[in-house]
Amino acid sequence: MDFALSARAEDVCGRMWDFMREQVFPAETVYEEWRAARGHDDHAHPPVLEDLKKEARARGLWNLFHHELGGLTNLEYASVAEIMGWSPVIAPEVTNCGAPDTGNMETLMLFGTPEQKQRWLEPLLEGEIRSAFAMTEPDVASSDARNIQTSIVRDGDEYVINGRKWWTSGAADERCQIFIVMGKTDPEGAPHRQQSMILVPRDTPGLEILRHLPVFGYQDQHGHSELRLTDVRVPASNLLAGEGDGFMIAQARLGPGRIHHCMRALGMAERALALMVDRAQKRVAFGRPLAEQGTVRETIARSRMEIDQARLLVLRTADLIDKYGAKGARTEIAAIKVIAPNVACDVIDRSIQVHGGAGVSGDTPLARFYAAARTLRIADGPDAVHLRSVAKEELARERPYVG
Repeated sequence: MDFALSARAEDVCGRMWDFMREQVFPAETVYEEWRAARGHDDHAHPPVLEDLKKEARARGLWNLFHHELGGLTNLEYASVAEIMGWSPVIAPEVTNCGAPDTGNMETLMLFGTPEQKQRWLEPLLEGEIRSAFAMTEPDVASSDARNIQTSIVRDGDEYVINGRKWWTSGAADERCQIFIVMGKTDPEGAPHRQQSMILVPRDTPGLEILRHLPVFGYQDQHGHSELRLTDVRVPASNLLAGEGDGFMIAQARLGPGRIHHCMRALGMAERALALMVDRAQKRVAFGRPLAEQGTVRETIARSRMEIDQARLLVLRTADLIDKYGAKGARTEIAAIKVIAPNVACDVIDRSIQVHGGAGVSGDTPLARFYAAARTLRIADGPDAVHLRSVAKEELARERPYVG
């Protein structure tokens, strides 16, 4: 693996940094003030984001997440995603590279019919609508997707869906017009062939949004919602791929997406470290700047080393996906999903500590960063599940010598 950025990635990263400094960072205050004025339980769309979307498109920073759209490999895009992570609420959305839309668009690109692509993929690619992925359920341990209880039953030319979902990210935003719902079409089938995925439009009768769940007290603009589906009927043509393909679709969806999540997490960690260094150089305690205190220096050094270690593994994983596909990098994908959010949590926590009371206030982005990074240790599978996967592979690995 070549550690240097390709010429193409260098160009995109340079233009992304220009966009961040000139447009995105100044917009953070505008965004927060607009939401605060309306109340954070209001999930309306801040107008500044539409202005930024136009600017991103004009700069050629649109739909970069997929190689067919943005012309970047997973390895090249990883460095761009890290830059977006410096402003994780705004930058991914205004470049049309935000979750869960990226994963849903990739799913439709891979498994959608021409009709499904025309109706849902095209407006998603244009940033005209948003989408949600409804898998997790409140009554079962959804880290094992075989536990999912939502039923999808064929009835003539329709499927009837019944069940409950929660942590359906994006559903609070009225622009979220389509849900990809995972449920069981064959409860008696083989464990990994019981599940299917189906498209459910927002206005389908029987689909109710019960509440929007806060994360560490924060209500983000898109929301994380609890749904109830009661005798929801959709055409049989809304099924993605075939009956029993839900697990296969889920695995295809999650590989590259974890690169995006992990690199954005490291982008948050980098900004937290930048804030930590700035604070340590300017703040004086016990007669000298914090940067001259031994414990603070150790904090800064450990943060630098841990970020760089995590980044190297994420980039290696991206390179493996480019060369061998997600199946060829499955152990590394599981490993980075544990390592990157944990490193981000640790670095952000240290930065909070150096900032003192300011670190837990709204005067810096650190408290919100911590909430996001800590949540990422659960989203897309909790740490324990990924550790289990890595351990399974390690126990089966052949050794050149044991003695």
